[in-house]
Amino acid sequence: MSAAPRTDPVATRVAGLVAPVVEAAGYDLEELVVTPAGRRSVVRVVVDRDAGVTLDDVAEVSRAVSTALDEHDGEFGGASYVLEVTSPGVDRPLTEPRHWRRNTGRLATVAVGPAGSAEQVTARVLEVDGDGVTLAVEAKGKPGAKKRPPTRRQVPWQELGTGRVQVEFGRPDPALDEQADPADDDGGGQ
Repeated sequence: MSAAPRTDPVATRVAGLVAPVVEAAGYDLEELVVTPAGRRSVVRVVVDRDAGVTLDDVAEVSRAVSTALDEHDGEFGGASYVLEVTSPGVDRPLTEPRHWRRNTGRLATVAVGPAGSAEQVTARVLEVDGDGVTLAVEAKGKPGAKKRPPTRRQVPWQELGTGRVQVEFGRPDPALDEQADPADDDGGGQ
């Protein structure tokens, strides 16, 4: 058995102040890190929600968190702090059901299958529910070979590894895929 991860007591106390403020504003606290930086501390707060996070949202959360921290300035022993509020980047690992749900329609790489025999796949996230994730798994092929259509695969949570979103340029619009009619040769104009 491995030892429990060491937690920073300052970060734990700050998270106790910040989490209720973030949740009351309608966001999920994805990460909180307190880093000493000379005479100050940098407090990095990562927030997200199903509807996404805009710059206005970041400003709103930043004001609320700043107010809460200022009311409890003893957490930093009277030292100043720099507050950074941000949304998760595209490189954030998909570890929680809400992460998968928020990335429906995106392409991801993930290990799927029972422990010890999992395989790494690239797949589009189709659906997320209480049982797991439905993926459109891309067929592995040789470069230059005709691309085969993806295979639909339901993966239960216990067989789903940590996912990573793949950056796509010119990502297809799923609504267009559903509306496309191969017999329609007029370009599908609306």
